[in-house]
Amino acid sequence: MVVAGAIGGGATIVSGIIGMGSARKARKRAEREARAKAAELARLERSRQAIINPYSGVRDISSLASDLTGMVSNPYASLGVATKAAEFQAEQADMSLANTLDTLQQTGASAGGATALAQAALQSKKEISANIEQQESENQKLRAQGEQNLQQLKMSEAQRLQGIQMSEAQRVQEADVAGKQFMFSVREGREVAQMDRVAGQMQQAQAQAAQARADQMGALTGMIGGLGSIASSMAASNTGSGSNSPTNSQVRSLAGGLASAFAPSDRILKTNIENIGISPSGLNIYSFKYKDDKFGKGLWQGVMADEVPSFAVSKTNDGYYQVDYSLIDVEFKQI
Repeated sequence: MVVAGAIGGGATIVSGIIGMGSARKARKRAEREARAKAAELARLERSRQAIINPYSGVRDISSLASDLTGMVSNPYASLGVATKAAEFQAEQADMSLANTLDTLQQTGASAGGATALAQAALQSKKEISANIEQQESENQKLRAQGEQNLQQLKMSEAQRLQGIQMSEAQRVQEADVAGKQFMFSVREGREVAQMDRVAGQMQQAQAQAAQARADQMGALTGMIGGLGSIASSMAASNTGSGSNSPTNSQVRSLAGGLASAFAPSDRILKTNIENIGISPSGLNIYSFKYKDDKFGKGLWQGVMADEVPSFAVSKTNDGYYQVDYSLIDVEFKQI
């Protein structure tokens, strides 16, 4: 029975060794992929476009509009009174009166006829004067209408120019702002989509690494079980002989150190801290010593837990922070 237990335990150990080797390779591969994606994601975040002010380059081109008021004139400004015709008519009346008087003198007509004739001439001149006044009044009215039309045309042209200036300035500003907003939105959408894609790949790699660690732990657990079986068989065969055989707890303690990718990284646990570099993802790399030798003797290389992304940090039972170095691109080692 002892032999059977030893054989079974040995088979379990062999299977565990094979499983651990395969899981270890898968874990390292997934961890490398996760670190690479984390570094790529950090690079993408650092290279994102700056936030812009789409209104910063707005300019006014309303000066392209021309003032056309100089082309407008008053067509009634140069109107005159038809005095030549009035003067000619007055001259004709005077000549007619003179001829009539001569005829009256030659014929010996009475003075009453001459008086009537003079009154007729005077009436004719009054009619001429009234006609002139009528022309002047009409011309003044037309000049006033022309000036009114001119002012209306000037006001209309000024309003047209103001409308052009305002609409053109608004069109230019809206077009420029809309163009900048469109370009920014397109670039931002592409960058966010790229970061989301890389973040998804990083999470997938982290999940694969976690699964590989679980598989590795499962294989290790199987190995521990095999070692326990062998230890139990050996203990049974050596009962009463005084032989000291390893117990299951000793075997587990011996093998437990093989599974952990965590390291105590709380800043308060360390001394002689010096910055010695920076990782591809932007993490500071330090050299340090542990204050308590139980965590490790000598000089070590690693990170500070307070500077590491939260997905790679956890707390120990003692309340200190530890880092899972399999999820970051810094190697924890003694130097």
